[in-house]
Amino acid sequence: MARLYEYQGKALLRRAGVKVPRGRPAYSPAEVAAVAYEIGAPVVLKAQVFVTARAAAGGIQFADNAMAAERVAGREMFGRTIKGQRCDVVLVEERLDIAREMYVAVVVDNDARKPLVIFSSVGGSGVEEIAAAHPEALVKRDVESARGLYGYEARELARRAGLKGRELVGVADALTKLWRVARDAEARAVEINPLVITAGGEVVAADCRITADDYAVFRHPELAVAVAREFDRPPTELDLIAYNAEKDDYRGTFYFVQLEEGFGREGRYIGFHGAGGGGSMMSMDAALAEGFNIANFCDTSGNPPASKVYRAARIILAQKGLVGYFGSGSGVASQEQFHSARGLVKAFREVWLNVPCVERLGGNREERAIQILTEYTKDLPAPLECYGKDTSARYCARRLRELVDGYDYDAAREKPPETPRDSSYSFKTVTGGTVSYDYARCDGCQTKVCVNECVPGILELDGGRPVLNVSEEEAARGRCTECLACEVECHARGNGGGKITLPIPGLGEYLTKTA
Repeated sequence: MARLYEYQGKALLRRAGVKVPRGRPAYSPAEVAAVAYEIGAPVVLKAQVFVTARAAAGGIQFADNAMAAERVAGREMFGRTIKGQRCDVVLVEERLDIAREMYVAVVVDNDARKPLVIFSSVGGSGVEEIAAAHPEALVKRDVESARGLYGYEARELARRAGLKGRELVGVADALTKLWRVARDAEARAVEINPLVITAGGEVVAADCRITADDYAVFRHPELAVAVAREFDRPPTELDLIAYNAEKDDYRGTFYFVQLEEGFGREGRYIGFHGAGGGGSMMSMDAALAEGFNIANFCDTSGNPPASKVYRAARIILAQKGLVGYFGSGSGVASQEQFHSARGLVKAFREVWLNVPCVERLGGNREERAIQILTEYTKDLPAPLECYGKDTSARYCARRLRELVDGYDYDAAREKPPETPRDSSYSFKTVTGGTVSYDYARCDGCQTKVCVNECVPGILELDGGRPVLNVSEEEAARGRCTECLACEVECHARGNGGGKITLPIPGLGEYLTKTA
């Protein structure tokens, strides 16, 4: 589930007619001062981080004027870590004169398979604490999605919670509008704690937490969700690169999350590449037991194409300071493992792998996968070992530790210069890649292995040279599955005439910046 910041959620509430405090987000102390000056009244400063109980951690501050707001934001908020998250955005709002605090939420009830409206006439703490301390104040009602929450139903909820008169009418109006926000955004949860009644009698959403449904985010660009996955922090730059590389490619799964940044070799961090959730967790435990730290979690499963595994490996290896690369999943995966092997080979050869690697590729055609990964990487500078399903994750992690312990990281290992090549013939692939052939090299090839190993069978020989036997449009729509045989097999068993270029937007800039 993708979270929205408080200021993003309040923008949705404001558009729906729910009253929120005057204010807007600021990105520097000077901008905090400018917003406070615009408001022209005492303000509250709220760190925009995905945590609860911000006040106790210094994430909520108060100021009487613009000068004080700038000083407090600069000294105590921007750049500070609040419950594990860095504060880079501060929401500046007018300070409310609060007469009463309440709680309201619209959540998806998985058991009932319906949205559920929860309202309490007591707020200011978590719903669990409210229910325990004030059970009479907490009421619930499920809602039929097709028709929504009617006004009389919202008024009944407020009445059951003990409200009367103008308070009842104002809160009921806010409940119906909040329901529309949740429905229109296809949210998994919308929570306001507190929903307040001011001394002047206004009903105002003093806070807002919205969690969007991952699978609906693509329909809602207005939510500005960068990564449609559940994060307890803002996504890192590599998180964004990985998500954007995978989001429009529905062939299998590529899930990547960066766990640590800014480490050195002394931290013994490894890049982790799993296949299947349970097996990946088991393999991570094995690596931790051998004294490693995990820089990232990555899962390529569900029969991904070789190109997806390649992109995953390239992104994992973009992390600076790794001491090793560990690939290990369930060991019984139904996906064709030689696809994964080819993806890894292409990635390792491009970066000229210079950290020890242990791979465990268990599943269909694992013998072929082990052969590809072992034989096609013999000339790489770092040691690489590959195992199948009959070898335990713990043994593989131990072998990686032994390789790491005996490896000289300071030895110079420059990648040999590549021989210039020509692109005599080329066509596009479904993810924006380009397959090209240097016919001068193809003419000297005896095996024509690219045609023989082309998994979708879209290549044929014309005068001894590989060409498509489908249209270029069909290849670009997906007939070319990006199995990478055109490059990986050609390099290992042919004459090096084939090559496939697979874009990873943003990765080149990231590597330049972190070099």
